[in-house]
Amino acid sequence: MPSAVTTLSELTEHPIVQAPMAGGVSGPELAAAVSEAGGLGSLAAGYKTPEAMYEEIKQVRRLTDRAFNVNLFMPQPPTSDPAAIEVYRDQLAGEAAWYETALGDTDRGSDDAYEGKLAILFDDPVPVVSFHFGCPTRSVLERFAKVGTFTVATVTSAAEAETAQWSGIDAVIVQGVEAGGHQGTHRDDPQIDGASSGIGLLSLVTQVKEAVQVPIIAAGGLMRGGQIAAVLAAGASAAQLGTAFVVCPESGASEVHKQAMTNPLFVRTELTRAFSGRPARGLVNRFIREHGPYAPAAYPQIHYLTAGLRKAAAKAGDPQGMALWAGQGHRLARALPAAQLVEVLAAELSVAREGMAVRGGAGGLA
Repeated sequence: MPSAVTTLSELTEHPIVQAPMAGGVSGPELAAAVSEAGGLGSLAAGYKTPEAMYEEIKQVRRLTDRAFNVNLFMPQPPTSDPAAIEVYRDQLAGEAAWYETALGDTDRGSDDAYEGKLAILFDDPVPVVSFHFGCPTRSVLERFAKVGTFTVATVTSAAEAETAQWSGIDAVIVQGVEAGGHQGTHRDDPQIDGASSGIGLLSLVTQVKEAVQVPIIAAGGLMRGGQIAAVLAAGASAAQLGTAFVVCPESGASEVHKQAMTNPLFVRTELTRAFSGRPARGLVNRFIREHGPYAPAAYPQIHYLTAGLRKAAAKAGDPQGMALWAGQGHRLARALPAAQLVEVLAAELSVAREGMAVRGGAGGLA
């Protein structure tokens, strides 16, 4: 049975999706502001309890009657090496002493309360549900279709996109290696160096476009309307932006994180396992330089291990000990209200499309 919504254009006025950013960045205020402006706002349910997720859903509904997305983390297989985690704990002992905080408990579940969140979303459906770190089973997606929820899964390869399409997903978020935060790979191979793995967005969009028939949402390093025009021309139906919204006043990111985005001291980003045990792109700081080279592939255990350190660093106003998730386009961040940013992006997109049409009508290069 098909979803009540069958195309992305039915969900939004503009082909602009605000990425769900876990850890408090994309909460109800940001999601509602983006949706009200004609984009698709997103709530990040990762690391939250089912009850906390539901409270945020109700907050969004009070702020807007437009479509919005709720993002879930897929359960992770227990493949990490406990001995490697303990070695990393010992290596971080100096950090714990410096920030005067204890290292976290790693003996926590790796399913992120997935089943409990599904139960709520089946019982009280939302317009869109997206998934990171994998794709649900066909039976789960069929249940979402029956309640009229549009489903989306992040993919980082054509093979992952084919698997998602076979499972019955409605659309895929094609995430290039330029993207900030966690890469949404369906399997984290410990043998792969997270710092060098991944495919650039335009190449990946083309590969996925030729492999599947479901709509594509392009994500990774996008900060301007002209870039959105480029991925739409390459075959995407919409663009997802995360880093661009981090510095908005409605964002829940700390002021230290927001200021670091355009701080000339932070000149580059890197994929690292240092903070969570899974490859994630952030601004290169002292913590990444010192601990990234030997951080084990152990997600979400390392996330919980370093949680107290990250909070203590943020409280101290120290960007050198924080996970400053950011895409490669971070220096282009604009501290605008979310609704205004959507309007500016839409205007830039319109101008870029007009320019493409003019150049095309002129018969090629001048």
